Amino acid sequence: MRARPARRVRLLAAGLLLLATGCGIRATGVVEVGGAAEVQVSGGGPQDTVLYFVHAGGLMPVVRQVEPLGGDPSGTVRTEEKVLAMLLAGPDAREREAGLRTELPSGSGVVSLDLVENGVLVRLGRPVTGLSGLARRQLVCTAAEALVSGGGEPVTVVGTDTSFGPDTCEL
Repeated sequence: MRARPARRVRLLAAGLLLLATGCGIRATGVVEVGGAAEVQVSGGGPQDTVLYFVHAGGLMPVVRQVEPLGGDPSGTVRTEEKVLAMLLAGPDAREREAGLRTELPSGSGVVSLDLVENGVLVRLGRPVTGLSGLARRQLVCTAAEALVSGGGEPVTVVGTDTSFGPDTCEL
């Protein structure tokens, strides 16, 4: 009598194994589907710009309207420098709620942002030695986008202590 239940258990186990492995789907190797998706973000109007903030360990583009700086109602500060000042001010309340943050020290410090013969030159009135890799990428991507739509130009950043670059915006 004992042989019969043991046989049923073995048959049941074999049937389950057959069902689990024999469903007709064959194993395949890795299937190449192309490179990573690319998204080009640009502002919706002439007063819009793109800032880059940190999200989930990478950079996230954010479209913002360029508004006059608090102490500059005359509009004498160039738009490009306003863009970097907005970046250095960090994400606004709505952007922070969405999980965006910055790796850059807060406050101003932008001296100039210019398109030069070999790319974009950013001059900051602060040290740049201690900036993390993400902070550097935030500066490079935002500066390149502020002067050249698409941000493909190499950017050199000069601080009060040293410089870095030229770097391009790699997302």
